[in-house]
Amino acid sequence: MASNADFVQYIADQCSGAGEIVAKKMFGDYGIYCDGKIFGLICDDHFYLKPTDAVREMLRTIDMRPPYPGAKPYFYIADVDDHGYLSALVKETCKHLPEPKPKKKK
Repeated sequence: MASNADFVQYIADQCSGAGEIVAKKMFGDYGIYCDGKIFGLICDDHFYLKPTDAVREMLRTIDMRPPYPGAKPYFYIADVDDHGYLSALVKETCKHLPEPKPKKKK
């Protein structure tokens, strides 16, 4: 089941305090980016955040789940209604993720 576009936009809006948030359709669901870094996935109307040790300390509840069959576990974020909390999680996650690789020119 694919994610509802309204839910995807809601998550993007809730994370917007962290930077420029963009959701891109990927394999029927969405990858979500902050300032060019992919930090999470939205699959079947659920929000998943890439795991980092720094964010683990910030989570109200630690729930690790794979976003789709065969995937590595991500932090499953059920509390998506707190704008400040989500923005802080995203900002901290992105601090600890590597910079995206530059795209090769064709």
